[in-house]
Amino acid sequence: MAPKGKVYRGSVKEFPGFDASQDAEALYNAMKGFGSDKEAILDLITSRNNKQRVEICQAYKSQYGKDLIADLKYELTGKFERLIVSLMRPPPYSDAKEIKDAIAGIGTDEKCLIEILASRTNQEIHDLVAAYKDAYERDLEADVVGDTSGHFKKMLVVLLQGAREEDDVVSEDLVEQDAKDLLEAGELKWGTDEAQFIYILGRRSKQHLRLVFDEYLKISGKPIERSIRGELSGDFEKLMLAVVKCIRSTAEYFAERLYKAMKGLGTRDNTLIRIMVSRSEIDMLDIREVFRTKYEKSLYNMIKEDTSGEYKKALLKLCGGDDDAAGEFFPEAAQVAYRMWELSAVAKVELRGTVQPTGSFNDDGDAQVLRKAMKGIGTDEGAIIEVLTQRSNAQRQQILKAYKAHYGRDLMADLKSELSGSLAKLILGLMLTPAQYDAKQLRKAVEGAGTDESVLIEIMATRNNQEIKAINEAYQEAYNKQLEDDLSSDTSGHFKRILVSLALGNRDEGPENLTQAQEDAKVVAETLKLADVSSNDSSDSLETRFLSILCTRSYPHLRRVFQEFIKLTNHDVEHAIRKRMSGDVRDAFLAIVRSVKNKPAFFADKLYKSMKGAGTDERTLTRIMISRSEIDLFNIRGEFMDLFDKSLHRMIEKDTSGDYRTALLALCGGED
Repeated sequence: MAPKGKVYRGSVKEFPGFDASQDAEALYNAMKGFGSDKEAILDLITSRNNKQRVEICQAYKSQYGKDLIADLKYELTGKFERLIVSLMRPPPYSDAKEIKDAIAGIGTDEKCLIEILASRTNQEIHDLVAAYKDAYERDLEADVVGDTSGHFKKMLVVLLQGAREEDDVVSEDLVEQDAKDLLEAGELKWGTDEAQFIYILGRRSKQHLRLVFDEYLKISGKPIERSIRGELSGDFEKLMLAVVKCIRSTAEYFAERLYKAMKGLGTRDNTLIRIMVSRSEIDMLDIREVFRTKYEKSLYNMIKEDTSGEYKKALLKLCGGDDDAAGEFFPEAAQVAYRMWELSAVAKVELRGTVQPTGSFNDDGDAQVLRKAMKGIGTDEGAIIEVLTQRSNAQRQQILKAYKAHYGRDLMADLKSELSGSLAKLILGLMLTPAQYDAKQLRKAVEGAGTDESVLIEIMATRNNQEIKAINEAYQEAYNKQLEDDLSSDTSGHFKRILVSLALGNRDEGPENLTQAQEDAKVVAETLKLADVSSNDSSDSLETRFLSILCTRSYPHLRRVFQEFIKLTNHDVEHAIRKRMSGDVRDAFLAIVRSVKNKPAFFADKLYKSMKGAGTDERTLTRIMISRSEIDLFNIRGEFMDLFDKSLHRMIEKDTSGDYRTALLALCGGED
């Protein structure tokens, strides 16, 4: 059960009125004769905890002179048999069996080694080593050393010592020193000092390392995970990432492993079984909470959709309940959300584009290259891409003038005539100033039949005051109309009010005000019906104040508001908006909140969604690649890798083709 002073967070509990002899008899009868009663077997075994199952094995041996595990193996088959048999072993012996299978024969299951050794406590490691010796009469460390190599092997050996510090007292000086040492061992060093990573990540306490990771983010402007991906490689990189994830949140690590085991075609049943068995009496409730918050569906429902038969029934019993039934946010997830807002507030991230002004720039020379590429029969798209994707927007504007002066021709018109399709849209978009490009996208979103609300939201919710003012001027110049008027005539209700407020470009740019933030948090809570704050305001007045807070308060102030909101309600504002609002209003407020939290991550998510699944949303892909290329596309690349475990470069390469792909990859600026 739970250690003294801790709340038990497992899903499988001790069965009341337990009688080992009676259970042994029930299992014997379920397997007696022709066929077996699988339903009775799974009901009994999944409703007893591991200590009770071990006693049942002993009673079975005493009463029938037979080995219960051997009988279960004989009577059951496939995945269901593997699951039930795993449940019968004590946890250290179950881990030992998993590791023995992972290193036996040709090849090694590195993912299994990583999962077990990165996630277990010191005591669990010691018990595992002893169980391995007892079961196989072999030394676990010697077997791991014989089957692995390099820095991966060294880190596994460190973890096998089970010697992670467990002192809760943390030295601020040592935290700062470790963060600095990690930075100097990787980002600031020619090559990488892997030994420093191994020593710090393999030995320091969890509490200490969490603070080191926060400090690392402050001094480097990037999370430690991104540096590990950039500096390390192969199985060593995967192991170190798993260690970091488990330090941050073991429950989140396993939630992610479970999700990946079931998403897409096919199910990784070995992973699914191993985690559901090993965490059922430790932290399955925490894993369920994180899973539901992170993936917006319950672990229960995903198992239900992805498995079948008795195997499914047994897994669902271990899961212990369907969190979608509650429809509410969880305290554990609220704490994680609060920490994310805290990190968002303290992180000093340097925004970087991928397109920089080229050195030794010659506008007339570039104009000549472009003219030659379009003159005569055929077009040299490669030359056009090479020039225009490697120049800053200001330099492209100079090329436009030089082309006109040299040839008396309009470069935009010539490009439009010579190029076609997706490439034409991308190249022509690059030739407009950022404000002109945004104005054109907004105009397309409101003109004609129907409105593209997603484009309106993306642009209006993410641009700063200066960018909004420039867009207004460009819109007026290009279309002889006020942007505000077009937004008003093409939208309605609260959505219109949000867009019009954002179009004014009047967001405060000052620091947070704690007293005001606490008051603002109360308004947000009451508007979302999550707190009964004493107020004489009407519903309409509350909504107006809520809108004003999200559309006019500064980003630093809003980060504080959203932290105070969690303190007040135990909910994250993003989750609350998703649950209690709908349609375009919900999407607009979510875009604002996510931009405040992490704008590069907001765009990384939109880019991923533009390419995942069947077909590509080229309009969104093109728009973001153009508009962020000189602002924060480098940061977006990093967030993309963190969020989706694949590089933006790789996904563009896989999802697009031809000259359009070549141009997009040039803007992307490199492989991560």
